[in-house]
Order: sequence, then structure tokens, then C-alpha cells
Amino acid sequence: MKRNRQKVPVWLLGLLLGGLAGMALAKNAIDGVRVWPSPGSTRIVLDLADEPQFSYFSLHNPERLVIDLADTRENFNFAKMAGNSPLIKKLRYSTPKNKDSIRVVIELSKTLNSSLFSLPPTEPYHNRLVIDLEDKTASQFEPAVIKHSSSAKSERDIIIVLDAGHGGEDPGSIGPSGSFEKNITLNIAQRLAKLIDAEPGMQAIMTRSGDYYISPNDRPKIARKHKADLLISVHADAFITPQPSGASVWVLSMRRANSELGRWMEKSERHSELLGGAAEVIQDTANERYLTQALLDMSMDHSLTTSYGLSKRVIGQLKGVTKMHKKSPQAASLAVLTAPDIPSILVETGFISNPREEKNLNWADYRQKLARSIFVALKQHFKIAPPDGSLWAKQKQFNRTHKVRSGESLSILAQRYNVRISSLKAANNLNSDIVRIGQVLTIPRT
Repeated sequence: MKRNRQKVPVWLLGLLLGGLAGMALAKNAIDGVRVWPSPGSTRIVLDLADEPQFSYFSLHNPERLVIDLADTRENFNFAKMAGNSPLIKKLRYSTPKNKDSIRVVIELSKTLNSSLFSLPPTEPYHNRLVIDLEDKTASQFEPAVIKHSSSAKSERDIIIVLDAGHGGEDPGSIGPSGSFEKNITLNIAQRLAKLIDAEPGMQAIMTRSGDYYISPNDRPKIARKHKADLLISVHADAFITPQPSGASVWVLSMRRANSELGRWMEKSERHSELLGGAAEVIQDTANERYLTQALLDMSMDHSLTTSYGLSKRVIGQLKGVTKMHKKSPQAASLAVLTAPDIPSILVETGFISNPREEKNLNWADYRQKLARSIFVALKQHFKIAPPDGSLWAKQKQFNRTHKVRSGESLSILAQRYNVRISSLKAANNLNSDIVRIGQVLTIPRT
């Protein structure tokens, strides 16, 4: 019997084939790989076309981390990948567990702790698989570089920790022309660090010196590790519309301060970390907990008072460089401002979402002016209230003051006190030879 066969229309056949091809191309793919090395850890980010479905396990002798990505095709060439992490030897493919998946092997230089998680698309990135590798045997915090030998002088430096906001996989806010906040904040912090390190008796410590990510909660820990006298976090603001502009300075809110204080009270082992030797005489008993509370309250009050006073000085200097979005210090519940024992401020250097300010923030001279204005405020602050045991505290004991009277000038005062005009100007942060009647000048010892 002869069967009647109907021909499939060409247009329908094309549609079916196109659909099958589309299904084949719908498999996930690695669009790129980025490596973010930092002290003691490395973050690897796989950029993916779609949300990753993954599993992983470790192998030893040699050390490897093996990642299986389901429904993903082998399209990325790892040989072309750039990376300079001392923790990673190589990235490569291996035999997948089935034909619809790929297996990625990370060859490690030593045994590391690993954690993996996926991230949804956020500008400027798409879907991502994040692989964090941590070396528990190494310090995650960069060591301090001591400026002066302890044998050269007994007085210590004033330690200022500078925190450049964001970094690595976290770009921060992005300007209209594509500027990343993380790059601007790092450059301003580096410029400020150079000014601080050039000043006798002061030393800067950077929470990050390159383009890598540090958790906001870890940044105050770095300040505490280095026994900092101050923590300054540098950021650039942003808003959903381009109109807002200007700088602002932020301190820890009392609500956040009280909650942080409560957390410290709940953990008796942290009393020693905060109170130093004073904690050794405090027994963790119900009868003496009020003493712990009182000492912690005093430490917090000092930090908040110092932070507020310094922030006013920073505002006073910044307004000579840029418009101020807020003319008084603002309080906020920010993770980086959570050290109850260390004065901390956060400086928003401007709105990167504002086209004009984005342009300014990308200008080297403007960044230098911002850094110098913060530096001048620091010198003003520590000249009046130098930390105990510091070189500046010793100098304050021996310095004299003079109230300018009618007819007096810098040259006359320099001759009278047998000091150089340049020394007078440096001791008083003067940019010119002009002084005003009633002005109180610090007269440095020769």
C-alpha cells in the first residue's frame, strides 16, 4: 500500500532547526575570568552568560580545587588569562563528569580554605561565580612599615589608617562616563598617605594598597591591629539623579555605637583587645561588669567626641576646595565606622554621579587638593590633641605660643624667638607670610 507523505514547509523546517540551534546555544558559557590577589587571599571571578549551577571539591598532593559547572560549554581559553596571585599556579580544564558540563581545575600553591558563591548581575558585571581562596597561615592585613627605628627615638609616630573604599570585584559607584569609585578613592588615599609619611612623627597605614576587596567589617580590624590613633575612610558619593553634588563627612551614629558597644560587652575576650592592661584587673563577674561598662563607655565617648571634632576641621578645609553637600558632620550606621576604641571618620569627596564632579575627581590636581585639605585638618587636630607617648605630644610640651599684636609680622617674630620663618609657617600651617592681630601662633623650639 502506498503511503501519502506530506512535505514539511521550508519555513517550518527552518524554524525547527533554528529552535534546536538556539537550545544548543542556550548552554551557559564563561565570558571572562578575573583574579584579584590581596595579602593572604585571592578572589577569582568567573563571568558567566547565565546563572551558574555548580559543585566543587578539593584534591590533595598536589593541592587542587575542582569545580563542576552544569550545562556549560568549554569556550574560554585559560592560557590567555592574566593573574599574579602567589596562591594560584594554574587554571585549566579537566575531564567533565558528563557531556553537558565542564570541569575547571585550580592548581594551588598550598593548602587553602575555599568558599564559592554566585552573584546576580549588577552593573558593570553580569552573572558571576566567585571563588575565594584564603591562606590561614598568612596575615590578611598588610604589615606596617615602620618609618623610624625604635632605637632612634623613644616617642612613637601617630598612626593613621587610611581606608580606600570598595576595591576588586566591588567597584563602588560608577560615574556617567564610566569612572569607578574604587579607583578614585585609592588614588586620593595614596596621595594622603604620602603627605602623612612625609611629616615627622606621623605614619600612614593603608587598608588596601591595590585593587582588591576587603570586607567593610575587616577594615576597622586592620586599624585595631596597627593600634591606630585614627581611621579615615575615603569614598565618593552617588545618587540616582545627576543633580546632587558636594562633599560631606560622616561619623558613627549613636544608635550604631551603642549596638557595637553591646556586642563588645557580650564578649569578655574582647575586653582586653579594647581596654589593654586595664582589662586585666576586671573580673567578668556580675559585680564588676559595671566597671567594664564604664570603661567601654569612656572609650566610646572619647572616640565619638574626637571623631566629631576632627570631622568639623576636615569640613572647614574641604570647603576651600569644593562645595559641601552637608555643612556639618553627619551620623550614619556604617560598617567601616564601628571601632568603639578608635576615632573614625568617613569622607565623601564628592558625587561621582554628578558629571562635573566626576570630571573633577578624575583630575590629578583636584585629588591632590582634596588630600592636602584632609592632611591640613589632621595636623590642626593632632597639634592641639596629640596622642600620649607620641613625638607630637613631646613637642607640644616644649613649644611656646605667641598672640600677634599690632605691628608684628612673621619676620619680626622669627627674629625675636630665633627661629626660621619657614619653621614658623610649618608649625602653624601657614601658606603665606600674612598674620592677623589676635592670632595665636605656635613658636617651635629650635
